[in-house]
Amino acid sequence: MVTMPFPAGELRILPVPGIGEVAAGDDVAALVVVALASSEQSLTDGDVLVVSSKVISKAEGRTVEAAGRDDQITLESKRLVAARRTPGGLARIVEAAAGPVMAAAGVDNSNVAPGTVLLLPVDPDASARALRAALIAQTGARVGVIVSDTAGRAWRDGQTDFALGCAGLSPTEDLRGKDDTYGQRMEVTIRAVADELAGAADLVKGKLSGVPAALVRGFGSFVLAKDDDGPGAAVMLRPAATDWFRYGQVEAVRWALGLDPAAVEAPTVPAGPVMDRLLRAVEVALASPTPLAGVPAPVCVVNVEEEGLFIVPELPADPIALGALAQRLAAAAWSEDLPVAISLEPRGLRVLPR
Repeated sequence: MVTMPFPAGELRILPVPGIGEVAAGDDVAALVVVALASSEQSLTDGDVLVVSSKVISKAEGRTVEAAGRDDQITLESKRLVAARRTPGGLARIVEAAAGPVMAAAGVDNSNVAPGTVLLLPVDPDASARALRAALIAQTGARVGVIVSDTAGRAWRDGQTDFALGCAGLSPTEDLRGKDDTYGQRMEVTIRAVADELAGAADLVKGKLSGVPAALVRGFGSFVLAKDDDGPGAAVMLRPAATDWFRYGQVEAVRWALGLDPAAVEAPTVPAGPVMDRLLRAVEVALASPTPLAGVPAPVCVVNVEEEGLFIVPELPADPIALGALAQRLAAAAWSEDLPVAISLEPRGLRVLPR
């Protein structure tokens, strides 16, 4: 087979069809090499193979018998970031055991046999390194490997693929300290190269057409020597100290009020009735593991006629403790997107949505 040259700076992305269904113990490298040959293609120096994590997980035996995902999501989660009730059940964004923050800890029940779910690779970078070593051994080509998965993004609708693991590739390009075309020094720009390649490759892969891998050509300058696997995709995970968005809005307020973010029922999507949200906010405000001094766990009563809510019968006599309780109520209501008016009345604190 002859590989035609193409202009410098041009990037080409080729689907790799024909891999077929993968089972535990399969040699993914051999499957890729055979699939490429069937399309009259082969690996060459500088190629980057992007392969779905689903293929890797199946080959590594990460399939689990389960009627649903919930229990496995809990087991595969290190930290809850946000949770919402949906018509389909509880949706959770978590820090997955495999590393990234993503929906459902990457536990998947699509494109798997009924009654089973698929977990992410235990160590995606190690999986990428093993696949790269096997490809080099079988072809002799200096290649990079990206194990990709799909995730949503804050502030943007839709999903895109990202590099869950990688080997033989510089995952980022640090442009800090360089001058732009106007001679201005760049101070924060670090290109997420591995993620960009994973997203580009997904355009020719197919979640519905059975094409779980793609070959990226024209990016060879980022592919490392055969004996250098690079730092892996784990270096792209943002550490807690620089994570400005460590919790969802509701969960951040609950954490600040001294609760486990999951201690109270998760809000619904879309937002439920105002009174349901207000009652939940009151529950959050009162459900502190270390109650405020002088606050004897007030009781909630709904005044249906006025659509208001009262906290009765006992309130702290200390004005500081009373003010603290009011602030907890205001913060908990804000997390439910409810601005409220709080007033002191003979029967207790009255909390009304504004």
